[in-house]
Amino acid sequence: MNICYIANIRLPTEKAHGAQIMQMCEAFARAGHEVELVVPTRRTALREDPFVYYGIKPLFSITTLASPDLVSFGRLGFVVQSLLFGMRALWYTRSRPGGVLYGRDELVLAVLALARSRRIVWETHTGAWNVAARVVAHRSAFIITISHGLKRWYVAKGIAAQKLLVAPDGVDLTAYAHPQANREARTRLALPLDTPIVLYVGRVDGWKGVDTLCEASKLLPESVQVVIIGGEPTQVAALGREYPRVHFLGYLPMRELPDNLAVADVLVLPNTGRQQVSAEFTSPLKLFAYMASGKPIVASDLPSIREVLDDASAVLVPADTPAALAEAITELLSDAPRAAALAHAARARVERYTWDARALAVCSALTHYADQID
Repeated sequence: MNICYIANIRLPTEKAHGAQIMQMCEAFARAGHEVELVVPTRRTALREDPFVYYGIKPLFSITTLASPDLVSFGRLGFVVQSLLFGMRALWYTRSRPGGVLYGRDELVLAVLALARSRRIVWETHTGAWNVAARVVAHRSAFIITISHGLKRWYVAKGIAAQKLLVAPDGVDLTAYAHPQANREARTRLALPLDTPIVLYVGRVDGWKGVDTLCEASKLLPESVQVVIIGGEPTQVAALGREYPRVHFLGYLPMRELPDNLAVADVLVLPNTGRQQVSAEFTSPLKLFAYMASGKPIVASDLPSIREVLDDASAVLVPADTPAALAEAITELLSDAPRAAALAHAARARVERYTWDARALAVCSALTHYADQID
């Protein structure tokens, strides 16, 4: 199968969606498909080769299409940029015979869908239902959702269930086969060697629940260090002033993630329950990385998280409740046998969530719709 993955992203980007897209392109290529990733000319402060930055094997090609970068002008600039990139991608893909036009960006895909609807495969992550999303949902050949909650959302909107495949996000287990030793990783990151460390990795805004973890840090024993990897410099500076007991490291390269997780005694996934995208739709990349790391996990007890974890593989606590989060962390730090059992169960459970398995599931489903795609 020819797969043209069209992604309106900065490349490379420190955001998780860049890693997810690159990992899927690699997995599609590893499964034997011809893959091309098409991106616009958007400014990025990261100068590394994308394959090097993400630690991805160059099994697919990356094509950059000239497109005005208007994202700095806010929401309107993003919409205009997306539509212009969509038109540029439409012109470019007219010369591609057959195959799949695959993507996550409904504004870009809507332009393609209006002209070439039979070749569109939409991977949706947020429950979008704007005008562009409706065009793509109805005119695409197939839709990939990252959770069962997201699939139910689109079925309720009138999309046929047989047109939807649930494919949670995943992880490259080989990257976690030989992580850096705990003390070496702590030394590299200038973290204390003999202090229990509670770690969160990811964005520090929106619905990720970092505020709950920061508030919980006030309730933890003084001997426990909360560490957060991620966040823009301005965010890190502001949070650092508000929560002096939390150690903020800012963004670190994605390829370092397996080694960075090695510093932790407990990993935290504090997603909020106040927003539907968090409670029902999400499939966090960090969750699968956490599971692969062999470290115990404390996570918000939400339907989206319970699609992957259960009480035997993590400590699940009420969302948006700092006291409950702090109590669970404290208890887990004092119960090494339980922590080890949870980590072992999570590591065994994540075996089914590899990028290769995800790519095979997606491509297997697409073969049933080959007459619509080709």
